[in-house]
Amino acid sequence: MASLFSFSRECGIGVLLSHLWCSAKPSSTTSGCNSGVDIAKHHVRKGHRTAPKSEDPYLLLLVKLYRFLARRTDSSFNKVVLRRLYMSKINRPPMSVSRIARTVKDTPEKTVVVVSTVTDDVRLVEVPKLSIAALRFTATARARILAAGGECLTLDQLALRCPTGSNTVLLRGKRNSRESVRHFGHGPHQHKRPRVLSKGRKFEKARGRRKSRGFKV
Repeated sequence: MASLFSFSRECGIGVLLSHLWCSAKPSSTTSGCNSGVDIAKHHVRKGHRTAPKSEDPYLLLLVKLYRFLARRTDSSFNKVVLRRLYMSKINRPPMSVSRIARTVKDTPEKTVVVVSTVTDDVRLVEVPKLSIAALRFTATARARILAAGGECLTLDQLALRCPTGSNTVLLRGKRNSRESVRHFGHGPHQHKRPRVLSKGRKFEKARGRRKSRGFKV
């Protein structure tokens, strides 16, 4: 320490600091980090998922299978299916048998692929013969599809039959059909549903509920 003070008196404080910096600087052989290097878009994060949040072992096995197919085939079908397997349940809305039948009425020979749940629709009187591959089928939807001579496939069975997605139709349900979406929006004239229990004297009747009080939705 005494030698450092004598060195600083002789050469000045600036030279001392530079001397200390050079002595403390790690060598290039021992450190592999680039300190002080700016990273482009350092605080910008990608929002899409690279893996599912779910811990369902069957879903994770499907992800493993379609990761392999997306990597080893040139088909974009497998990449789309893999991306949809990553999605949350809100972004994988169910699809009814009636909507599927209406969509593929001109191409009944193709296999319908739905990366979500296939549900029944009691308003559909007669279910046509359909070949559907999905993550899950409700019990009544499966029974009606099989009774009509169709087939209900899992996504791993689909991978064995059509590894590149040939002769298939990829469909998905409507994301904004949830009841909560009806309340979204800001300000008047957005046709958003108010969050009230009921209509009446004892419920919300002020601004936003009457023309005489600002606006009415």
